[in-house]
Amino acid sequence: MVRDGTRTVLTMANDFKGEPKEFAVVVPVPTFLEKGQIHIGDRAVIDHLDAYSAPRLVEYFDPDPCQQMAYEMKGKASAMAPMALSDRADARAKALGVRVEATYTVGEYDIVILSAKQSGGLETWLLENGYTLPRGASAVLGGYIKQNMRFFVAKVNLTEQAKLGFSYLRPLQVAFESPKFMLPIRLGMVNSNGPQELFVFALTRDGRVETTNYRTVRLPEGMDVPEYVKDEFPAFYRAMFAEQVRKESGEAVFLEYAWDMGWCDPCAADPLSQEELHGLGVWWIGDPRGDAAGRIGLVPPVGGAQQVFITRLHVRYDNAHFPEDLVFQQTGDKSNFQGRFVIHHPWKGGSECPGIDSYLTELRGRRAKEAENLATLTGWSMERIRRRMNLDGDWSAPGDEQKWWQRMWPSN
Repeated sequence: MVRDGTRTVLTMANDFKGEPKEFAVVVPVPTFLEKGQIHIGDRAVIDHLDAYSAPRLVEYFDPDPCQQMAYEMKGKASAMAPMALSDRADARAKALGVRVEATYTVGEYDIVILSAKQSGGLETWLLENGYTLPRGASAVLGGYIKQNMRFFVAKVNLTEQAKLGFSYLRPLQVAFESPKFMLPIRLGMVNSNGPQELFVFALTRDGRVETTNYRTVRLPEGMDVPEYVKDEFPAFYRAMFAEQVRKESGEAVFLEYAWDMGWCDPCAADPLSQEELHGLGVWWIGDPRGDAAGRIGLVPPVGGAQQVFITRLHVRYDNAHFPEDLVFQQTGDKSNFQGRFVIHHPWKGGSECPGIDSYLTELRGRRAKEAENLATLTGWSMERIRRRMNLDGDWSAPGDEQKWWQRMWPSN
């Protein structure tokens, strides 16, 4: 979501499994959309944005207690979330109180802009035009109709998709002006089989974005975790996120990243280029005035600064815990935050010096703390963690590993 003043550019990347002919999406929008306000985005840019802002693993290697050295590296985890359904127009619409305001073909999508007087008529229209509506859709549609919102309906045009040669669904983009800074999620919950996963990347020039009708919570960050997490980072991150959702009773939106797009430290991927940001709808970069006309300047920003602040939000939502759409505000806070976790690798070479004993004593305490952190973050049992760390019960120094039969039969 690119947001500045009352202008929004929304890029929707849907994670859909199945035949393209089965895919459709219905998105309530606050205003009528002309064809020129609808565009097809580049999935590679979304992937780049995801990689740039992804939670990361940072590694440090202990120096020889008698010498000095350091190292750092990064990692990543990610996912993406699904959306919803619907399709086209017909003469019977008038009798149902449905108005087909416009029909477009943009790229590989057939798009209809609808408005309606009441939810029953809209529900009937959708069903008669080949859409399967789950139970509960009428009430949700009615809520949007009361807000005088229109419905952006897109389905895949298989003929156009074949001509263009794409084997995947490209992101849909819409640009509009509205004082409402919100993301409708309730319609997508009606036909879901369980909680859905949503990542929101908000790009502004004024600072961090947060939700106003739900708590925005920062994920834990900067905590030391055991070495073996490096080989299991995706599983660790999923477990960690699920545990934080549980601790917040499933009612929070989580902040994973907030940063000035001009730089990163450490970088999981390079910042997006000016061209990529333009593709997402960031119209003000390159124009030093950033005037009301929103003209895109042709001169690159001075010194590489992009005048763009990114906020990455992650929410796991369902009907019971998220009865309202997400409403956002720009805070003006430009302080940086990133979900990062730290591995400190112990020194594994041979050393003889006065400091070695104190180092090994410190290492024992550090390993115990890493295990405690991991259990707190994920809810995993200490027994499981201790087993995976390949250490015996007293958290002793390197070399005191499990016996070979304990590694073979870890549950004994």
